[in-house]
Amino acid sequence: MFWLNELRKESSHCKEEKLVFLMEQYGASLNKIAYTYLKDWGKAEDVVQEVFISCYKSLDNFREEAAYKTWLYRITVNKCIDQTRKKRLFDYFSVNELRDLFIKTNQSAESEVFLHSDKHELADAVMNLPIKYREVVVLYYYECLSIKEIAQIADLNAQTVKTRLKRAKEQLRRMYERSYKNG
Repeated sequence: MFWLNELRKESSHCKEEKLVFLMEQYGASLNKIAYTYLKDWGKAEDVVQEVFISCYKSLDNFREEAAYKTWLYRITVNKCIDQTRKKRLFDYFSVNELRDLFIKTNQSAESEVFLHSDKHELADAVMNLPIKYREVVVLYYYECLSIKEIAQIADLNAQTVKTRLKRAKEQLRRMYERSYKNG
């Protein structure tokens, strides 16, 4: 019986180390994803805490059919969707804390063109996209995920992800053209 308790302690310790690693590796990215849904940093952080609690509880059952990153993103997206359904968070909007979120280096050529227009305008425009477009833009351009990874996370087929990216870029272009004509 003693060896069984020792084995449980060792297994628990290893599980905790893995959780700490996952939190350090993906915590910031999960916060950004949650924020794109909830538009509130406090609520985003709460959701990410729930994600890691769920992760810890399910870590022993993780089948490694997907990468940890994809698994955690999927849990985050699901928890955010649950949160928005419960509280109707789409009714209000704040981008003040977002302004520096999307300013990154090593962007694709297309992202560089967008970012040079006006970084703050772009962040506002992205956050004004409908959630189904905002989600794929953030995951693709700012989290640098592949179409396949986004499809897994959002539970969509790859063609739908491509279509949403295309439509999002069209909407962003129209927003930019309108502001350019008015400004």
